[in-house]
Amino acid sequence: MIRLLPVLALLLAGCAGAGPGRSSPDYRPTVVSLNPCADAILAEVAEPGQLLAISHYSKDPRASSMSVEDAARFPATGGTVEEVLALDPDVVVASTFIAPATRAALEDLGLRVVTFGGTADIASSIAQIRELAALVENDREGERLVEQIELALSEVADTAEPVEAALWQPGGIVPGEASLVSDLLRRTGFASYSEARGMAQADYLSLEQVVADPPQVLLVAGSEAGQRHPVLDEVDGMARADFDTRLIYCGGPTIIRAARRLKTIRDTVS
Repeated sequence: MIRLLPVLALLLAGCAGAGPGRSSPDYRPTVVSLNPCADAILAEVAEPGQLLAISHYSKDPRASSMSVEDAARFPATGGTVEEVLALDPDVVVASTFIAPATRAALEDLGLRVVTFGGTADIASSIAQIRELAALVENDREGERLVEQIELALSEVADTAEPVEAALWQPGGIVPGEASLVSDLLRRTGFASYSEARGMAQADYLSLEQVVADPPQVLLVAGSEAGQRHPVLDEVDGMARADFDTRLIYCGGPTIIRAARRLKTIRDTVS
C-alpha cells in the first residue's frame, strides 16, 4: 500500500492541474465545509470545483438543509483531521462548536479555519451569505442568492392582523424570539404565542398547556408522544400544521423554503 502512495499523489496532482493553479490570478480558494448550515450556502455561491466536500450531516435527508440532489453533488467527510488534510483545501469552514483540539490540529498543519455560528434573524443570515461568498471570492453569486431570498420574502410578506402561532419544536420546546425562525414567523403574518406568555428560548411547552391555553395555530415540528396526542384533534379554535424541522435551524436558501411553507400555512387560517 505504501508503494502506491507516490503514484496516487501523482494522479491527484494531474487532476489538480486541470484547473488554474494556486499561483494563477484566476485561482479561487477551495473549501471543505464541516458546518451543515454553511454547506447549503456554499453549494450556491461556490464555483464548480471550489467546494471539495460537505459535512456528513448534509447527506442525511432527515436532517439536511440541502436537497438530496444537491447533497449528492459533493463528497462528504466525518470531520476528521485526516479526511480534511487529504482533500488539501485552502479553507476549512466549521461551526463555532468545532472541537478545540481539531481546530488546533488543522491550523498547525497550515490550514485556515473559519467558523460560523447560528443566525438570529434574516439580516444576520444575509450577512453570513455575503461572508461565505467573499470567502470563496464570488460576491456575484452571493448577491444572486441574497436577491432570491429578498424576492421570496417580499412575496410572503403579510400585513394583515397577525395570527398567534406556537412553534412546537423537537423535545417539546419553543424557539427564542432572537432566532431566525421567529423572524420568519413575524414576517409571514404570525404573532408569537410563547413571547406573549413570557416563555424563553428552549422553554418546555406541555401538552396540558396547549390544551388549556391553545394558540390560534400550532406548528408541530417534533414527534414526541404529546405532540401527536389525539386530544389535540379536540381543541376548539386551534388550527394545526406540521412544520419540517429541516426548516428551523439554517439560513441561506433554507429561508426561501421556510418562508413559503409558513405563507401556505398562514393562508389556510386567514
